[in-house]
Amino acid sequence: MVIIRAVIALAAMNQLSLFQMDVYNVFLSGDLEKEVYMQLPPGFGDDVNLINEAKDILQHAFKMKGLGILKYFLGIEVCRSQKRILLCQRKYALELISELGLGGSKPAVTPMEQNRKLTTIEYDLYSKLHDDVALTDVREYRRLVGKLLYLTITTPDIAYSVQTLSQLMQSPKKSHLEVAYRIVRYIKNKLGLGILMSSEGGTTLKAYCDVNWESYPNSRRSITGYLVKLGSSLKSWKTKK
Repeated sequence: MVIIRAVIALAAMNQLSLFQMDVYNVFLSGDLEKEVYMQLPPGFGDDVNLINEAKDILQHAFKMKGLGILKYFLGIEVCRSQKRILLCQRKYALELISELGLGGSKPAVTPMEQNRKLTTIEYDLYSKLHDDVALTDVREYRRLVGKLLYLTITTPDIAYSVQTLSQLMQSPKKSHLEVAYRIVRYIKNKLGLGILMSSEGGTTLKAYCDVNWESYPNSRRSITGYLVKLGSSLKSWKTKK
């Protein structure tokens, strides 16, 4: 998804059209070990005739189908104006909210309570804590965290909380599932928001990072986070232990 966001950011900067094509067969299999360079033909830009010509060539060479202007793919909605492109997962999030029966629940203000530390079962046993029971069926938890991880494609504000939950897949507890549900209730306030790719801000690549020393209670390891922007467009981000 990092590459896809970078391509869409470049399209927004240069105000280029984006088209979607469906490939019926896999024409490239295995690992690509050679370096591949691509150069935009002179005058190609946003020329509709040249774009259609390129699509025709691809359709003759491979079994492909043109799907028109890019609007929706892999659960991601693409909305654009003249100088901006918005990526969001509103439909995907609504389906998740409905699936969990949280349509009538109160939205959460934050994805996780401030300063809350999620601990493992081993940590609780060592600290003699017994008020947080282990889940008897871990499949629900793992499936939900997997869906939340996919939501981080356009919602970086839940990345830290979801990353924390993903570290607890082996033996999740009741409190972990409660936080996962809270994140979904938080998403209810963010349905129309997403990642905005803008033509403004230039093409300078900027990176920011931060670290919270020894903040992971189970092992006293640090939590590091970073984000990368291309111009004014957010391209990549991650939080990890």
